[in-house]
Amino acid sequence: MSAKKENSNQEGLQRQLNPIHVWAIAFGCIIGWGSFINPGKKFLPNSGVAGTAVAMLMGALVMIIIAFSYAYMVPKYPKAGGEFTFTKMCYGNTPAYICGWFLVAAYLTNVPMNSTAIGLIVDGLDGSKDILKFGFHYTIAGFDVYMGEMILAMFILILFAVFNTRGVKVAGTVQTILAVLLGVSVFTLTIAAVISSKTSIANLAPWWGFNKSEAVAAYTNGAYTSIDQFSKGGTVGIVSSVLATFAIAPWAFVGFDTIPQAAEEFKFSYKKVSFIMIVAIIFGCFVYTANNTIAAAALADWPDLIVESSSTPWLLLTAAEVLLGTPGKILVGVAVSSAVLSGIMGFYMASSRLMYSMSRDGYLPKFFGVIDEKYKTPKNAMMFCMIVSLSGPILGREALGWFVDMSAIGASIGYGFTCLATLTTLKRDGDGSSFLKAMAVLGAIFSACFMILQLVPIPGLEGVHFCKESYIMLLVWVVLGGIFYLKQRKNFK
Repeated sequence: MSAKKENSNQEGLQRQLNPIHVWAIAFGCIIGWGSFINPGKKFLPNSGVAGTAVAMLMGALVMIIIAFSYAYMVPKYPKAGGEFTFTKMCYGNTPAYICGWFLVAAYLTNVPMNSTAIGLIVDGLDGSKDILKFGFHYTIAGFDVYMGEMILAMFILILFAVFNTRGVKVAGTVQTILAVLLGVSVFTLTIAAVISSKTSIANLAPWWGFNKSEAVAAYTNGAYTSIDQFSKGGTVGIVSSVLATFAIAPWAFVGFDTIPQAAEEFKFSYKKVSFIMIVAIIFGCFVYTANNTIAAAALADWPDLIVESSSTPWLLLTAAEVLLGTPGKILVGVAVSSAVLSGIMGFYMASSRLMYSMSRDGYLPKFFGVIDEKYKTPKNAMMFCMIVSLSGPILGREALGWFVDMSAIGASIGYGFTCLATLTTLKRDGDGSSFLKAMAVLGAIFSACFMILQLVPIPGLEGVHFCKESYIMLLVWVVLGGIFYLKQRKNFK
């Protein structure tokens, strides 16, 4: 038996993922609940239709630039762990630990956050909005948590953990079905919007968004007459509207970088990685832009709905009902359910493979590196991810949002380390082109810019940087990481 084969058997992971499976993992992680609710929460008020479209195209372009570094590094180090492995092989233990620690936050926090959206989906699709609001309930950070919603979310978390544990092929197949349903549903809704007489270009104004806080204050004080007086315009307004959404590109597109986490389970050539990543990013950009544009085009009063609503309006659902009636609501229901469930599945897979890789190299306890003898999956890491995620439905969405803000920071750190590792490997091996070197340099610069935009308050960029609670959670995560590092570093390999 060859050394390579012997090593593969020892590690235990099976090569059962085909290119469609891997595309589905990336696409399903990129698109979640946020792409369906954020037209009313962030995109339209902060950036409008034009600002969001430009920002998403810019974000997709930057992610494609960064993806070139991933595509170069995966064949060099085709092991579970992705960015963690790249960093360890190029820069050693401490940088690798920092990268891995923040990637755990980037991936794992998305699982419970997606699970809490399940109750919101059911409530939004149900006219009475109280089908799951039964049993005991309480409020955390202004969000009402009901037993009914909690039970459904926990059931889904357990079910998809079981899917993941019962073999990567089962997980890949389920993920593919969900990703296809998501894509087809959004594409169908887009066609309906294009051919419908109920949509209008005039409805897209204000094209660059508006100053939401000022508009809400005016409405509260009885001084609100029309959205025109708060519309963004001029060079400064347009730039701020684009940057407001561009700054969250790491959060919006986090998911394409989960592909390297499953590198040991590919049964195809690593040369296909770049193509799969780019296609997943393009699909993600399409869904974000389409959802936002449809929501505005079908609703002439969307600015008033945002300003006057006491909670975040689900504009896309309202728009779909205007366009197609009940079938429109069904399409949105299928799309958003597929997005949420595929996000749970994909981030479960990425989190468990990352923790498995870190355990194998001594960065986490050996417990997380145990492989199921029958299904060849990292069962202990998977069960740990499930247990942690089960806390999500208990805490509620608002409290979880403070943790999920770290997802964009973790993703940016992973992007940055991967691009820097690419530059180091190119210099060492001398086998890359000047084009790839330029892409890696640009990727590293953009990664740093994303972190600055998220951490440093910048006037005019509403809703971009961390809130106070998120800064506290980030500090707690850093302190925990430091404590764990001091305890575990003697075991680093």
